[in-house]
Amino acid sequence: MKQKVYFKTFGCRTNLFDTQAMINALRDFTPTTLEEESDIVVVNSCTVTNGADSGVRNYINRLQNEGKRIYFTGCGVQTQGQNLLERGLVSGVFGHSHKESINALLQTSQFFLEDDLKSLESDILGDFIGKSRAFIKIQEGCDFSCSYCIIPFVRGKSRSFSEEQIIAQIKSLINKGFSEFVLTGTNVGSWGKDFGKSIADLLESLCKIPHLRRLRIGSLEPSQIDEHFLELLENEKIERHLHIALQHTSERMLEVMNRKNRFAEDLPLFESLAQKGFALGSDFIVGHPYESAEIWEEALRNFALLPITHLHSFIYSERDNTPSASLDKKVRKDIAKQRKNQIEKIAQENNLRFREHLCARGVPLNVLIESVSLKDSAFIAQGFDEYYNRIQIESKSPLSKDCWAKISQFTPKMDKNYAKI
Repeated sequence: MKQKVYFKTFGCRTNLFDTQAMINALRDFTPTTLEEESDIVVVNSCTVTNGADSGVRNYINRLQNEGKRIYFTGCGVQTQGQNLLERGLVSGVFGHSHKESINALLQTSQFFLEDDLKSLESDILGDFIGKSRAFIKIQEGCDFSCSYCIIPFVRGKSRSFSEEQIIAQIKSLINKGFSEFVLTGTNVGSWGKDFGKSIADLLESLCKIPHLRRLRIGSLEPSQIDEHFLELLENEKIERHLHIALQHTSERMLEVMNRKNRFAEDLPLFESLAQKGFALGSDFIVGHPYESAEIWEEALRNFALLPITHLHSFIYSERDNTPSASLDKKVRKDIAKQRKNQIEKIAQENNLRFREHLCARGVPLNVLIESVSLKDSAFIAQGFDEYYNRIQIESKSPLSKDCWAKISQFTPKMDKNYAKI
């Protein structure tokens, strides 16, 4: 009887894809979605902050009394892999570049295989287990050098999968029934720069694939959006939601963070995209060193001008061995939390107004249903529309997971949209 392997994935969508790649490479083991029934646990780690490292360690410590073999991989290999192995907390450690060899690695122990930070996997995934939409990894690594970030150190320089391999991957998953795809990577917008192409070139090719219904793009940098990219946004296959990483809206803080974008250019870009009807998301780091009260007032005024409808906001968390970690002029956590709440409230109110505007104009929503339950003889479905807003649909007729529904009437509320069909 084959031993069962449970994958615990921390961090970003790229890690989710890497976990699927490991599942795809298993031959002599059976993957399971239930930790309690597993013999082996593979921890796919995140190391973006010291707190992320701590969360991974706490999880591994919890497993110690459960008699499971534990293997450690992911971005934390270089920052804490050796220590975990030496302390006897894991059976083996392997970097990203060894994940396609996982079937052999799980049959041995007491090894440390560092990531070479140059490789790309070659296998085509046969399935994307447990998901309604599939993540497609298009590149690896990052050439930016933001002062707070360790990811270029643990993922390496930017390198891209070939257009042919990406298309083959998508077509393979279309044959499995997938119709929505999310392009992911360490720095998605840098795809193709290593061989003279751009993310817009890739999008143009992908939109031509039959039976690909919706294409979502991972986080982009403002500098990666050019005229060719803007022209492609007219294609109905591209989701009407873009996530563009700003990280801050104060010119001074962007300098401190060693960011390439500046608010003076970010604002007209966001306004232009909003006029095209796009919902717009962003990342924002609150409480980075040097974020004084005066700087925050400037940042808040600027943030309020942006038509942001989705926000990933983070309180700055120190990451050892980054330039930001050595800076003084720290910001108290309680103050950072207040600031985080301020911008989140603005984004939530923007989002509700955006959805109310769609409702008032009678714009229909195209929804990929991701879950269905039965309540009081009614079917309750949950999913996301093309603006990446969640919707709950109540229906007297059966609805199926992973199918599409066109919703002509809905009621926007603060948490999500609601509809009855």
